[in-house]
Amino acid sequence: MLALGKSLTKALAARTLAPQVCSSFATGPRQYDGTFYEFRTYCIKPSKMNEFLENVKKNIHLQTAHSELVGFWTVELGGRIDKVFHIWKYDNFAHQTEVRKALANDKEWREQLLIPVMGLTDKQESEITYLVPWCKLEKPPKEGVYELVTFQMKPGGPALWGDTFKRAVNAHVDLGYSKLIGVFHTEYGALNRVHVLWWNESADSRAAGRHQSHEDPRVVAAVRESVNYLVSQQNMLLIPTSYSPLK
Repeated sequence: MLALGKSLTKALAARTLAPQVCSSFATGPRQYDGTFYEFRTYCIKPSKMNEFLENVKKNIHLQTAHSELVGFWTVELGGRIDKVFHIWKYDNFAHQTEVRKALANDKEWREQLLIPVMGLTDKQESEITYLVPWCKLEKPPKEGVYELVTFQMKPGGPALWGDTFKRAVNAHVDLGYSKLIGVFHTEYGALNRVHVLWWNESADSRAAGRHQSHEDPRVVAAVRESVNYLVSQQNMLLIPTSYSPLK
């Protein structure tokens, strides 16, 4: 028994000291925090946008009583018009399930918010995202406009393109013309997709900052490296609603 015990101890020690080969297949830093953000995009029926926004403004409290709203915007420029974009925060998937059960049992929410809103909506999209490990959710210094830039990266995950993407984002941050609100990596939805949410004082200040960044050698070098892993990108100019926590 003693010999067997010694053999077992040696085997466990060898396993502990052995290189963890499987870690080379990791797609990026491990996600320890269960908190995630649901991105929802609604395409509103033509001519129904005002009615939709008025209904949400009047009744959004029925949903925020159950879950945390991060921001709610209308799409001003980029892609389809008559579109709204909103972000909801959850502690984990169990929390999201609890919220959905509570909403399903909330008659007032169903009758005053859900049913009217669904009647004004053409299409809904949902993505589950995590903040990347090197970024936290920030707040703007004052009211302004937002830009959501979506990057579709090559398959392979952050282990392939994470470091170069981080350098490209930070190169823009260092110029100071725009404030970084958050960088989100998709968990459910289109994979290898990263959303970067920026705040600007105005659309004109954003345009001026972009022109400046195009002439900065640090930005040019960082972006040139990152685009080697880029498949496509698009952006939207977002206007916060009066009831959006992020203004």
